[in-house]
Amino acid sequence: MFVIVGLGNPGKKYDLTRHNVGFEAIDRLAHKYQIKVNKIKYKALIGEGQIEGEKVLLVKPQTYMNLSGETVLSICNFYQIEPEKLIVIYDDVDTDAGKLRIRKKGSAGTHNGMRHIIMLLQKDDFPRIRIGIGRSNQLELRDFVLQRFSKDEMITMDETLNKAADAAVMIVREGVDLAMNRFNG
Repeated sequence: MFVIVGLGNPGKKYDLTRHNVGFEAIDRLAHKYQIKVNKIKYKALIGEGQIEGEKVLLVKPQTYMNLSGETVLSICNFYQIEPEKLIVIYDDVDTDAGKLRIRKKGSAGTHNGMRHIIMLLQKDDFPRIRIGIGRSNQLELRDFVLQRFSKDEMITMDETLNKAADAAVMIVREGVDLAMNRFNG
C-alpha cells in the first residue's frame, strides 16, 4: 500500500492558497481515481482506493501545517509503511512557480511541515513532490504562502497540479526514478 499525503492547512480560509497546493493535488488524484477523501482518522481526512491496481491511502492532515508529522507518523506506524511507499506533496518557495521537483529523500529545506514530518519519523528517505510556488520580494514569507493565487497564476498552477498528481501516479506505478526523469525540469 502507498500513502500519499498532501500538505496544507484545514479550513475554508486556506482553500486555494499557495500553502495548500498539496491538498489540491490530493483532490485531483481523488477525483481522477474516484476515491472519496471524507473519513476523519489520524487527525486527517483520508480516503482508501486504488491507483493503477495499487492500494492507496490519500491523506489531507487536519492539523495545521507545522504539525503535519503527527498525522504522518500515526499512519506510518499503524500501516507499517516502508519509507519508499510514503509520498508527500507540498509547496516549495525555493522552486520557481509552476515547476515540480521530485526527490527520493532529503532535508525539509525551509518547509516547517516537512521539518515536522522528518523530525517525528526520524528519517528523510521517502519520496516527495515539491510544487514550486516561487517567492515574493514584497511580502513576508508567512503572508505570501497564505495568499491565494491570482487568476493568471492559477492558469499555470492548474497545469502544475495536474502534473503533480500524474507524478504521484508514476511513482506508484513505475517508481520514483522514472518520475524524477519525467517531471523534474
